[in-house]
Amino acid sequence: MAPIASERDLRLDLFRGLALWLIFLDHIPSNAVSWITIRNYGFSDATEIFVFISGYTAAFVYGRAMQAHGFVVAAARVLKRAWQIYVAHVFLFAIYLAEIAYVANSFENPLYTEEMGVLDFMRNPDVTIMQALLLKFKPVNMDVLPLYIVLLLWFAPMLWLLLRSPSLALMTSAMLYAFMWVFDWNFPAYPSGDWAFNPFAWQLLFIFGAWCALGGAQRLARWIDSPIMISLAGLYLVFAFLIAMTWYFPRLGTFVPRIVGEVIYPIDKTNLDVLRIVHFLSLAVITVWFVPRDWPALKSRLCWAPIVCGQHSLGIFCLGVFLSFAGHFVFTEVSNRVLTQFIVSALGIAIMVAAAAVISWYRVIERQGPGPRPPTTKPGYAGGEV
Repeated sequence: MAPIASERDLRLDLFRGLALWLIFLDHIPSNAVSWITIRNYGFSDATEIFVFISGYTAAFVYGRAMQAHGFVVAAARVLKRAWQIYVAHVFLFAIYLAEIAYVANSFENPLYTEEMGVLDFMRNPDVTIMQALLLKFKPVNMDVLPLYIVLLLWFAPMLWLLLRSPSLALMTSAMLYAFMWVFDWNFPAYPSGDWAFNPFAWQLLFIFGAWCALGGAQRLARWIDSPIMISLAGLYLVFAFLIAMTWYFPRLGTFVPRIVGEVIYPIDKTNLDVLRIVHFLSLAVITVWFVPRDWPALKSRLCWAPIVCGQHSLGIFCLGVFLSFAGHFVFTEVSNRVLTQFIVSALGIAIMVAAAAVISWYRVIERQGPGPRPPTTKPGYAGGEV
């Protein structure tokens, strides 16, 4: 059996919370504040952080359940969590559509429905709702939860394999990723095209996160901490940064050899290009070096805000989707000045932190109330909720 860590790692909460903030900023069109997010300075973005940590926490929580109670009980809990996320996605879809339709009708601006990808819903609501329930129709900014649902649906057998033969499980995931490229596998979307996040590709990062939680991180520790690995990671981040700068300053592209461009492009996000994976891993190596597990700041007020958001990721992600469209509305109908963008971005993050704090407070109150106590996340669970 693969070993499972027993202590909570606040770094998971911290970086998942930061990822939620970055996703919110990136989801607001024409937002000057989004220039601080990592997507502008390399090949990967906050999605890789979110998926990796989700795989890590899923293995941590359900791996314990599988070791203690067996495959059937653990699989049932995984499927229950997938159902909870599906219900959250359906509610998010309904309220998100209502928000968009209300704004579009109230301000007589049909471009909102086109920009947010809900024009087909306005034309054929009956068919579109059915396709949405099948996870084929997804408005703009609503692609992450369907991906997470699918990844959880096939996670139980992979977790069983991870606990018994971690290397074989990781190789199986890598083979599925390779077959995806060879046979061009993806899920169909409605009304056309494929999923924006290909589950056959993104499962590799999810499973790798689970592999790290079940002892893989300890096996990699001596490599990650080596000066050679840290240097290689730093060099790759510099390379990715220089390439990213050519996207915004085309004249710099003349310094990039043509053969390099032919090799690296296109850097596909849908199918999780290898360059994106290596960029995320390089960021992880540098981050682990700078932020050790016992970093004192993790328990300081400075890190409390992103940590509390990371501990309640599902609700905060859904809230971020609403807030991102609200920010887009303000930029379109009120003001698009840089100062307004900074105020809206800061206010949105503040609302996310306040909501997470209220959720934490409410759970404490529930545990202190009379009657049977509801099941809660144990202090040892790394990374808050799954």
